[in-house]
Amino acid sequence: MALNYELYKVFYQVASSLSFSRAAENLFISQSAVSQNIKNLENELNTDLFIRSTKKVELTKTGKILFEHIEPAYNLIENGEKSIKEINALKKGEIHIGANDTISKDFLLPYLNKFHQLYPDIQIQITNRTSSTCIELLQQNKVDLIISNLPNQKINKEMEVKTIYSFNDIFIAGNEFKEIKGQIKPLKILKKYPLLMLEPKTTTRRFLDKTLSEMEIEITPAIELGSVDLLIEMTKIGLGIAFVPEYCLNLNSNDLFKINIKEKLPARKLAVVKMKNIPLSNAAEKFLHLFKLN
Repeated sequence: MALNYELYKVFYQVASSLSFSRAAENLFISQSAVSQNIKNLENELNTDLFIRSTKKVELTKTGKILFEHIEPAYNLIENGEKSIKEINALKKGEIHIGANDTISKDFLLPYLNKFHQLYPDIQIQITNRTSSTCIELLQQNKVDLIISNLPNQKINKEMEVKTIYSFNDIFIAGNEFKEIKGQIKPLKILKKYPLLMLEPKTTTRRFLDKTLSEMEIEITPAIELGSVDLLIEMTKIGLGIAFVPEYCLNLNSNDLFKINIKEKLPARKLAVVKMKNIPLSNAAEKFLHLFKLN
């Protein structure tokens, strides 16, 4: 069977929107043309791809399997077209970056600001997910590159990793726990206090759990959250002690202080991660220049 890109393009639009009319609008063709293309593809594959009813459109089991393969391929083709258009000049291009909320707000902002000043015509898109989930976005070709905490267990040999920043994580507390301010405490003493931690699925939490396990210290968090900002705000009002990256807060304020831990915790790194076999667009390459990697 000869590959018909147009049929798969129509399939992608219907599958991603679950709407024949919306797909027709996106492709600038009639709804009947969309229906005919889908029918032709179903005939070629000898299977039904959609369940159609008067109220909604759903993917069949085989439709879902096909979409899982088509989506990254379609995104890859789109990215290729965008790269070609940017060859001669950095005009009306775009860069799509994946990063978690904390990295985006507390680390990336100065770089994004500088990039925008240098290349004001380049559109910057940021997708905020956990560092682990950003890896999935990268594999699906939904982003050009990601900025991730290391270690990240989902990084594989198909990816290129370049370190851009080294940092430490710290335990912080508010004035509710001022009796330990300025003292040097062993890590196990924290078992006596309510601990505020990120959710287990996050890279920072996995790092902390691994570190505690290696030190044979078992701590059960009092509160688990999905946001470092929320951890900091809850620490300020005295709900507990939080574990956060040092770069994400200003300890000059009077309502927070760093807890001095006797044990030396391993430093961590931030890294740019990209797929090895997919060339970056001109815009993405220029963005990497800000980190002095190239």
